[in-house]
Amino acid sequence: MASKVIDLRSDTVTLPTEAMRRAMYEAELGDDNVGEDPTANKLQEMAAERMGKEAALLVTSGTQGNLVGILSHTQHGDEVIVGDEAHCYLYEQAGGAFIGGLQMRPVPNHRGHLDPKEVEAVIRDPDNIHFPRTSLLCLENTHNRGSGAVLSVQETKDLADVAHRRGLAVHLDGARIFNAAVALGVPPKQLTADVDSVTFCLSKGLSCPVGSLICGSVEYIARARRMRKLLGSGMRQAGIIAACGVVALNEMVDRLAEDHANAKVLANGLANIPAIVTDPGIVDTNIVFFDVPDVPPAEFLKGCLEHGLRFQNTAGRRYRMVTHYGIERADIDAALSIVSRVLAPVQAPRA
Repeated sequence: MASKVIDLRSDTVTLPTEAMRRAMYEAELGDDNVGEDPTANKLQEMAAERMGKEAALLVTSGTQGNLVGILSHTQHGDEVIVGDEAHCYLYEQAGGAFIGGLQMRPVPNHRGHLDPKEVEAVIRDPDNIHFPRTSLLCLENTHNRGSGAVLSVQETKDLADVAHRRGLAVHLDGARIFNAAVALGVPPKQLTADVDSVTFCLSKGLSCPVGSLICGSVEYIARARRMRKLLGSGMRQAGIIAACGVVALNEMVDRLAEDHANAKVLANGLANIPAIVTDPGIVDTNIVFFDVPDVPPAEFLKGCLEHGLRFQNTAGRRYRMVTHYGIERADIDAALSIVSRVLAPVQAPRA
C-alpha cells in the first residue's frame, strides 16, 4: 500500500489543528455537569449566537444531539415526521423508538428536499383516538444522502410554517449547517430562524476531535440538559472538548468553501472517467456520490487503497467521497489519477 493515504471516507477523519491542541492544553476548566465549566459555557454562548437561539448545550456527538433534541420535543408514543433518507431515520439505531417510544413517519425525500404538501398530508388528526400524536418534524441541512444538498432559507421556512400551523415543533439536523451557510452565502442563523431547535457538529468539517451542539430556547435547552443526563452524558471538565469548538467557530468556518471547490473538481473529474456514473451538477457542498457498475466493490476498493486512496462503498456499487480539512487540491488530482488507473481495464465507454 502507498505510504500516504488520501482518506475521503468522511469529514469525520479530520484531525484537530495546532491551535485547537494549544487551546485544549490551556483551557480553563470546571464542572460542566453543574454548569461551571467556563470554556463550555463560552462555546455554548457562541453556538447559540451563531444559530440565532437563546441557549445551547454541548453533547458528545451528532447522533446524541439528534436524540436529545428529538426527545426534548416529544412524549412517549408520539409520532415524528422524517424524510425517508434522513440520517436520524436510517443511521442512528432507531434511538427515538428504542429510548423515546417514538414512531417515525417517513415521507418521500427528493434529494434532500421535502414537499410541504407531502409533509402536511401525513400529520395526524389530533382528535382521532386511533392515531398517535404527531408532535415533531425533523429536517436535515445539508442532506447527507442527498450529496450534501442544501436547504434554502425559503424551503426551511415553508416546511416550518406547515409544521407550526398544525402544532408541530421543528428540529433541524444541521450536522453540516455551516457548509450550507457557506454554500448559500448567508449567516447560519438565517437557515435556523424558523426551526425550534438545531444540532450541529464540531467533529466533521470544523475539524474538532469530538462534540456537537444543540441550540434552542432557554426552556428547551433546560429539558435537553435533563435528557443528556438521562443518557449518561453529563460531562465534568468538558472545556477540554469545548476549547476546540471555540477555535473551530472562530477559524474553521470560512475555509469550508475550499472543501466545496475541491468537491466540484472531484465530481467533474469522476464524471469524465468513462467507467463511472455520476452527476456533478448535484454537488452543492463537500459530498460526492458515484457508481461504478462494471467492477466488483471489493476489487475496486482494494485497487484504490493499494495506490493510496480510501473512500466508502455505501451500497451495491455506489460510493461516496467527502472533501475536508487536510485535503488539498493536489490530493484531489492524485485521487482522480488513482481512480482512473484502477479503472483503466474498463475505461471504454459503455454503449
